[in-house]
Amino acid sequence: MIPGDPAGLRIPPHSEEAERGVLGSILLDPASSLDKCLSKRLGHESFYDRRHQTLFEQLVDMSQANLPMDAITIGEWLKNHDALDKVGGYDYLVQLQDSTLVPAHVEFYCDIVMEKRLYRMLIEQSSEIIDAAYKGEDDANVLVGEAEASLFKLSEHGAESIPDWKESVREAFVQIENTDPNQLITGVTTGFMGLNERLGGLNKTDMIVLAARPAMGKTSLALNIAENAALGLHGDPVAVAVFSLEMSREQLVKRMLFCNARLPMQRVKGRKMTPDEHAKLTSAVDRLSKARIYIDDTPGLEAVELRSRARRIKEKCRHQGQELGLIVVDYLQLMNYTKFARDGRQRETMAISGAVKAMAKELEVPVIVLSQLSRATESSGDNVPKLSHLRDSGAIEQDADIVMLLYRPSYYKQGDDRNTDNLAVVDIAKFRHGATGEVKLSFIREYTRFEDRAEYEDDYPPGDQ
Repeated sequence: MIPGDPAGLRIPPHSEEAERGVLGSILLDPASSLDKCLSKRLGHESFYDRRHQTLFEQLVDMSQANLPMDAITIGEWLKNHDALDKVGGYDYLVQLQDSTLVPAHVEFYCDIVMEKRLYRMLIEQSSEIIDAAYKGEDDANVLVGEAEASLFKLSEHGAESIPDWKESVREAFVQIENTDPNQLITGVTTGFMGLNERLGGLNKTDMIVLAARPAMGKTSLALNIAENAALGLHGDPVAVAVFSLEMSREQLVKRMLFCNARLPMQRVKGRKMTPDEHAKLTSAVDRLSKARIYIDDTPGLEAVELRSRARRIKEKCRHQGQELGLIVVDYLQLMNYTKFARDGRQRETMAISGAVKAMAKELEVPVIVLSQLSRATESSGDNVPKLSHLRDSGAIEQDADIVMLLYRPSYYKQGDDRNTDNLAVVDIAKFRHGATGEVKLSFIREYTRFEDRAEYEDDYPPGDQ
């Protein structure tokens, strides 16, 4: 009976002939046929007939025990494990053998069995979604995200071919041989020479955590990187998706326009722009209009919904002949994962962090996720952030491929000294693929913009408070 089918009149999809063909092939040629089945990732749950489920499971166990397998030993094994009657007895084993003519076709039989299993899983998942929708206990948007994620997993179900080792070595060598020795960037450009040199750009599947205390400018730095990547500053332009849980789309766009035009937003408020200011803003509009930036300002975004929305943006880019090259999430602590909320914020944050990393791997896109630092930063004496200051959960540090800690020494100075230095330090505190270290930038407070730091500005000792 199909789950959710009240009448119980329809029989779930299955192919008894293909299932018998798989098992008959194993009985005729145990070693070769079983290896082919396992390489296809065929499991006992793939069979519909319970007798076939039990028999396949026992055959796998017998193979793992490294015992010789033929009609007699298999029969004895089943008898000793109280499974002979469950699979239909000796007579049924003989029927399975006789019904299979060519054991070499076992892979073809496996494909049929697995396809029918996929149909049954699709029916089961759909029925669960329908039941949840009728109950109405979960938020509709969350349910849509979970439904999409569960159905997407079905598309990944099945055999995965493992690349040949020799071929992998050759491909790696060709990539190394064809690499331009003058090319420092292998991933998406950040637009900052220091960061590009240190990181080699932002690479696919990487989860990059940009963490700072409030007012350090982490949103500004993330938007600057997004803008630089979309415009191709010091690299090739890519499409960028920005998920803003704190600021609205209108606020973000205005902020990026004024920042790109190098105009102070506050000064323009309450008065008419001068011809020079208008010209600068018009030029910024022209430049940014060429960028491919997608902004999603949905507040309180669920982790599963984020993944779903990002997946759709990537698909939209693909249809437009573009490649989604970077995702920015501002910021992690404003996200939710209702499924884990009852277990406490630390457990929920752990689940959110894991979901972000999984999204980066699935979509093969670098993801910059902003994160708050705890107040321990400001009680440490030197105000310099450390990995241990990441807020809510150590899982963020564990999941991240890169952790960048942003701080501005002048922020903690007193009086007029707060505005005398524009030094911003990006501490690469964790780098899974290379060496850690600091990168100095200049923060133009007037435009809330970060820029590469000129050599003559580097006379300020970092951390000297």
